[in-house]
Amino acid sequence: MPIYHAPTKDMGFVLHEVLKIHEQDIPGYDDLDADTTAAILEEAGKLSENVLAPLNPVGDRQGCTLENGVVRTPEGFKDAYEQMRAGGWMGLDADPEYGGQGMPYVLNCAVGEMFVSSNMAFNMYQGLTHGAYSAIHAHGSAQQKQTYLPNMIDGIWSGTMNLTEPHCGTDLGLIRTKAEPQDDGSYAITGSKIWISAGEHDLSENIIHLVLAKVPGGPDGVKGISLFIVPKFLVNEDGSLGDRNAVSCGGLEEKMGIHGNATCVMNYDGARGFLVGELHKGMRAMFTMMNEARLGVGLQGYAQGAVAYQNALAFAQDRLQGRDVTGTKNPDGPADPIIVHPDVRRNLMAQKSFVEGARAFVFWGAQMIDRAHRNEDADAEGLISLLTPVIKGFLTDKGFETTVLAQQTLGGSGFTREWGLEQFVRDARITMIYEGTNGVQALDLVGRKLAQDGGKHVMAFFDMIKAEIAAMKGRDESIDRDFLEPLKAASKDLQTAGMYFMQNGMKNPNAALSGSYDFMHLFGHVCLGLMWTKMAVSARAALDAGASDKDFYAAKLATGRYYMARQLPATGMHLKRIESGAAPVMELDAAHF
Repeated sequence: MPIYHAPTKDMGFVLHEVLKIHEQDIPGYDDLDADTTAAILEEAGKLSENVLAPLNPVGDRQGCTLENGVVRTPEGFKDAYEQMRAGGWMGLDADPEYGGQGMPYVLNCAVGEMFVSSNMAFNMYQGLTHGAYSAIHAHGSAQQKQTYLPNMIDGIWSGTMNLTEPHCGTDLGLIRTKAEPQDDGSYAITGSKIWISAGEHDLSENIIHLVLAKVPGGPDGVKGISLFIVPKFLVNEDGSLGDRNAVSCGGLEEKMGIHGNATCVMNYDGARGFLVGELHKGMRAMFTMMNEARLGVGLQGYAQGAVAYQNALAFAQDRLQGRDVTGTKNPDGPADPIIVHPDVRRNLMAQKSFVEGARAFVFWGAQMIDRAHRNEDADAEGLISLLTPVIKGFLTDKGFETTVLAQQTLGGSGFTREWGLEQFVRDARITMIYEGTNGVQALDLVGRKLAQDGGKHVMAFFDMIKAEIAAMKGRDESIDRDFLEPLKAASKDLQTAGMYFMQNGMKNPNAALSGSYDFMHLFGHVCLGLMWTKMAVSARAALDAGASDKDFYAAKLATGRYYMARQLPATGMHLKRIESGAAPVMELDAAHF
């Protein structure tokens, strides 16, 4: 049975000592003192450790079943769902006007990491609901908000996103689902959607589907897409449930991982739907869901790496094999624990440095989202928009890689179901694919986000890096040498890559697009380098102030030095690949593959 321990101490360090959330001028942050956040994180940690984590292998083994149109979730999921509801976790950061607790998004991310690490498949049920809630909250009418949001926040009702169809994925302009206007102002929705997470299940009384469809006679392509609310059960004027809508689950996907979540084929046979926002403006509303979902998927990537690392570390500390080449460390045993061996240390340090750096990156990004929304800060909105494909693409690539490294730490045991590592690998794999494949994230970053608003936001990022380095420089010689100088060099690689795209992208677009994936990873490494520099400065300050837990802060510095020395130099490799241009990628004729 795999283990899971909620990393509440490390979360507190990032929130209060690195990001200093209690000192920010963001509305609601003044309530986030250390005692308050600790109490919330501790309770979420208990739920994760004691309820969700034990169900993770159960959900993987049992999966979901479809019988006569009804999807049954794995044993124990219904009870866990009710405990989540009772604790108010589904509405932690939701609008108090509709029954939410109104906490900042950054705290929701911290809690969400624990729920994902302990049981990713289970957490997807409420995660999809949160995305649907956000879209209705942002774009729905007052009546729609009052009709749907309170029960979605409570968890009595759940929600989904219905985008993909059998013949199209990323290119949503090709969708065929139709929405026929009706005399009463509703629409008759007809079509099929595939890969709909949590599309049908037995956890909630109603499921509020958000469906992309085209109204006949509208513009071609994405300009003709609208968004509709299509509830599983229609809602009466008094809020009670009415007739079953003409929407059904046509099948469950047999998947590599996340077996505990129902991934459905959804059929709409003239189902009654209600327009969200403006006609033919569905893409705008859809991106409210997608951007939140992409940040959530980036979190899933590193959260799976986090639980995999915990299990790899426990195994390495316990497994006896071989002797330390510098001298026996376990003289009373037949061998030393494998954690003494340099290659195992290398493996574990790669996992640890990524997980802790990624956690800080996501929390930092969540703080930007809070600033953008609560302060109506356009600059913060622009910066997080730029970083969204980096968070999604880089963190899921490296998160999956981390689960594989953790599996490797266990050797043959990691390949068996008993130890749980192979499930983490399988579950993490989907994060690189859904909510826009990572190749699409890279294209979005280079093809759209870099030039957004005339390049204003990427230039703001470079200015921020320069300002951070200037502010931290000179405080400590080791910080300057081990953190600031590597960060400065990596940032220069990122700027050089950006200049290459500017100079070559217009005359040869393939030169930019062939390097887009490397640019996404280069950008991600710079962001984690920035996070590790911030954490190192905070750790150094704590030690200088006489902190009682010296081992914790010393470990931070050592882990950060590893990342800066062994991981961050990958920016040079990615730059070289980018500067090789399109020829190595595009030279071979398609017919010759």
